[in-house]
Amino acid sequence: MNTKAKHTELIKAEAKRLGFLSCGISEAGFLEEEAPRLEKWLNKNMNGQMQYMENHFDKRLDPTKLVEGSKSVISLLLNYYPQKLQVAESYKISKYAYGQDYHHVIKHKLKSLLNFIEEEIGEVAGRAFVDSAPVLDKAWAAKSGLGWIGKHSNLLTQQVGSFYFIAELIVDLDLEYDSVTTDHCGTCTKCIDACPTQAITEPYVVDGSKCISYFTIELKENIPNEFKGQFDDWMFGCDVCQDVCPWNRFSKPHNEPLFNPKPELISMTKKDWEEITQEVFSTVFQKSAVKRTKFAGLQRNIQFLEKK
Repeated sequence: MNTKAKHTELIKAEAKRLGFLSCGISEAGFLEEEAPRLEKWLNKNMNGQMQYMENHFDKRLDPTKLVEGSKSVISLLLNYYPQKLQVAESYKISKYAYGQDYHHVIKHKLKSLLNFIEEEIGEVAGRAFVDSAPVLDKAWAAKSGLGWIGKHSNLLTQQVGSFYFIAELIVDLDLEYDSVTTDHCGTCTKCIDACPTQAITEPYVVDGSKCISYFTIELKENIPNEFKGQFDDWMFGCDVCQDVCPWNRFSKPHNEPLFNPKPELISMTKKDWEEITQEVFSTVFQKSAVKRTKFAGLQRNIQFLEKK
């Protein structure tokens, strides 16, 4: 076995040991196909008030500008599909936010993987990324053979659907690269048909400024009245396009204890949410990604859902 193959095998085995669902590797370089797509999307203002999407355009498309001398992008998936769902008569939270903030959980695992690489292979220049830097996660995961980008613009895999986080290590190591997989959406349009706000404007294109996740998390001002009654009871994020996707029949519960929700979160009814206090919010969402919207933001979302 040559050195590249040996190093690749070592990294993938350790990623599995750390609890990652899968690991794929691609060559670091300019994302030619994504460049015009991203430019068109931004020009149509589909990022809404997410101005940060316009920053670092070059870095988003070229990892060698993020990590000098980088040669490989190691893409990793971590399952977050929950064991139990919220009670039926409740305002809904996206499943990814049930447990502790994924940024911290995954960053810890990525650092462990980077340390392992340095111990086993030698000194490496590399950086870990979890959804907080200008990296096109889904594009790299698809390029690394981990799945294809579905019509709802999420990464999809035949074996496990789409309920997982994507993260990367960008390193200056020469490794063996995986080949791209094929698209298996076929003629299905379930995600497009089910989107409550018609945010999927055409197959593979999501207008971020119409997405329920955008309104309930990113938007800092009042939610536009024209969307009243269209939120399907989602108060933080939205999973509709993933819930209806046939490939998510194959989702299996995660085995990461830090992603388990507090029992209160699962059992709270609409009435409980409507009467939520700052104290309860702080307890239920301690170390949670929901803290990003703050107590006032969650209250705004709940009030918007109440007034139908």
